[in-house]
Amino acid sequence: MNAPTQATEIRLASRPHGVPTQDNFDIVDTEIPSPGAGQILVRNLFMSVDPAMRGRMSSAKSYAPPFEVGEVMSGGALGEVVESTVDGFKPGDHVLHQAGWRTHAVLDAARSVKVDASAAPLSTYLGVLGMPGLTAYAGLLVSAEFKPGDTVFVSGAAGAVGSLVGQLAKLKGAKRVIGSAGSAEKVRHLIDDLGFDAAFNYKDGPVTEQLAAAAPEGIDVYFDNVGGEHLEAAIASMNLHGRIAVCGMISVYNATEPTPAPRNLPQIIAKRLTIRGLLVIDHWSLREQFVTEVAPLVASGEIKYSETFVDGIRNAPEAFLGLLGGANTGKMLVRL
Repeated sequence: MNAPTQATEIRLASRPHGVPTQDNFDIVDTEIPSPGAGQILVRNLFMSVDPAMRGRMSSAKSYAPPFEVGEVMSGGALGEVVESTVDGFKPGDHVLHQAGWRTHAVLDAARSVKVDASAAPLSTYLGVLGMPGLTAYAGLLVSAEFKPGDTVFVSGAAGAVGSLVGQLAKLKGAKRVIGSAGSAEKVRHLIDDLGFDAAFNYKDGPVTEQLAAAAPEGIDVYFDNVGGEHLEAAIASMNLHGRIAVCGMISVYNATEPTPAPRNLPQIIAKRLTIRGLLVIDHWSLREQFVTEVAPLVASGEIKYSETFVDGIRNAPEAFLGLLGGANTGKMLVRL
């Protein structure tokens, strides 16, 4: 049987205004590229879709360069080496890299990280043991300065990052962990499967009221994946010297007009709150510590994780749009 000669790529067709649509993506078939000196050819097996990719679809200046119209999009992926010109990489090796949104990628060897397929399921290197996991770990312990005895509130708690934040907080001695999610099924998952002390569906009523009922003694840490109404509610429930780690604000990513700030910002002064933005790129130095500590907990089942799979590179836009709409529980992945 002859080896395939065709690759498929997802390119940015146009910049979205508001909620992205399928029309913002082009699906293009092309020839499989060949590696040059110092490079490897990788056949991708899994690729990640992440909320931060929505920001890169616009031309606004940010911490990461925007995707260019007409060019292949990029993001985390895990694949198998097909061809190598580099000592230390051979066909059959599995590598983690940032050239997703395509079936095949040519990479400089220095831009890929070899992973052990026997140590954990390959998909976990894009989720609980990958960038989302490290984000949760560093965000809770460093950005939010978590301490045993804290009451912790996590928004977007059924997602890849939030689900691990809550479990880590419980394992490290939180007094109470509360999560918000967008469906009754996800709320049950947080409590019954992940061990959250309380959870609520933010669609059931004002977040401020639901959070106050779930945390009558207030909260000490808020891990923010949502922004907007959730951030305002967290500020209202914060105890003195509370800490907020702002990881994401998915509720405003598709806004076409400036969104209103929380209406209770003066409480930051009265309560002496700390609000700190969180980017995982600032914490790569913790990766080895994170994997050493968390991988055994995943293997033993003390930390649980969920993955939502969409099959096929041509369905990657659908997976991304589903992620923005909350269609996933845990990590959203495209299985190529």
